[in-house]
Amino acid sequence: MSHSDDVLDTLQQVKVLAKKYQTLTGKPLGVTGEVAEFEAARILGLTLAPARQAGYDATETLLDGSVKQIQIKGRALPRKYAPGQRIGSININDDHWDTALLVLLGDDDLEVFEIWEAPRKKIEEEIRRPGSKARNIRHALAIANFKRAGRLRWPLGS
Repeated sequence: MSHSDDVLDTLQQVKVLAKKYQTLTGKPLGVTGEVAEFEAARILGLTLAPARQAGYDATETLLDGSVKQIQIKGRALPRKYAPGQRIGSININDDHWDTALLVLLGDDDLEVFEIWEAPRKKIEEEIRRPGSKARNIRHALAIANFKRAGRLRWPLGS
């Protein structure tokens, strides 16, 4: 079994434990971010950055050889969720990222059902758009705002 297989196996165990914990306590275990990062890297072929890397969570080497630095946000929620759901804040003052991914995970199983990508410029425009204290001060975008700024990257053909 390879290192990657070990991580995938451990992640599956974490998902089972997270579901059990939430069933027992009514609270999430708090592993959504780590699951989102690993799953985005696995599905999209990204290279995860070292832990505590400033500004970005992964990199992607493009066809022209350039490297894109990616901030990854994860959110667990029902597959049919109510409008207004928000993601964690995005640090637009940090120059170390080029694009952001939003990994949507089912709240019942932490399995990925969509991955959205938005370029930094579009994220900054959404955050600075007047009208929302959560968006303008805390830099916490609604999922709909993130989607408006970006494109569905996975699953392809949806």
